[in-house]
Amino acid sequence: MLYPDIEPFDHGMLDVGDGNLVYWEMCGNPRGRAALVLHGGPGSGCGRGLRRYFDPHAYRIVLFDQRGCGRSTPHASATTTDLSVNTTGHLLGDIELLRGHLGIERWLVLGNSWGSTLGLAYAERYPAHVDALVLVAVTTTRPSEIEWLYHDVGPLLPGEWERFLGGIAGAPWRCGHDVIEAYHRLLLDPDPTVHQQAAREFSAWEWAVSSIPPTPEPPPGWLVPDFQLARARIVTHFFKHDAWLEDGTLLRNAGALTGIPGVMVHGRLDLGSPLVTAWELARAWPEGELVVVPGAGHATTDVAMSDAVVSATDRFASGAMTR
Repeated sequence: MLYPDIEPFDHGMLDVGDGNLVYWEMCGNPRGRAALVLHGGPGSGCGRGLRRYFDPHAYRIVLFDQRGCGRSTPHASATTTDLSVNTTGHLLGDIELLRGHLGIERWLVLGNSWGSTLGLAYAERYPAHVDALVLVAVTTTRPSEIEWLYHDVGPLLPGEWERFLGGIAGAPWRCGHDVIEAYHRLLLDPDPTVHQQAAREFSAWEWAVSSIPPTPEPPPGWLVPDFQLARARIVTHFFKHDAWLEDGTLLRNAGALTGIPGVMVHGRLDLGSPLVTAWELARAWPEGELVVVPGAGHATTDVAMSDAVVSATDRFASGAMTR
């Protein structure tokens, strides 16, 4: 069961350079165990629900909106926002700046969906600053995973797939990366009619592969035009570059996680990120326990998924599985 909704006890805007200010907040116990939350997308921002995965009496919960989204500025919904300074490398640097700014030596890192990719990349680069990992809806953003999400999964959702391709009607495409490239161009079109329609269609597809079943309406926040546009622009920007990660590098470098305990929570029916990625990571990371949730998809709005995440953070809060 999720913990009660809480308000931050501190928050601010951190200057991370390149004209970017990143919003951060802390919730829970100021003297509790530090935990960093990495949201999905990329570009989804930190929702209030992410605070609820942690016991507020045990944890000092740190959340931040990654560059270009949420309350961070400049916002990617503006066509003038420079996305060239929004890369995986930039985000890793921002995390370290935030850690230093808050005076935290080590923290538990929780990453959801894209956040699990970012969390893995961070833990492999800075293992001395990570004392535990909780990864939810595990991804590593390999080209094969992008290809699945924007091409191979299409036959499982034929109606939604047809609508998604209709958003780039006339654009030549042969693979998922072509689809991403076509949407990326439309999303950067200066004509609001063009880029807003592209953002709506892109968001509809993203929600379709996230939810089980694929028919319910998305949360209200998903329907906000600026959210749709910023998220779609950031996602296509990252994925057209394969997130600036060499193919398979996070799995190959999993040895850097030695000594870091963790839990991976993954839905058995996850269409957004098939279970095989979490399974491969579990084989490469002996201290990482894989928890498969039957009947669950990609979205953590599934009660069984959220319960499994809370169970994982509770285990760390009680002192179990710490290094």
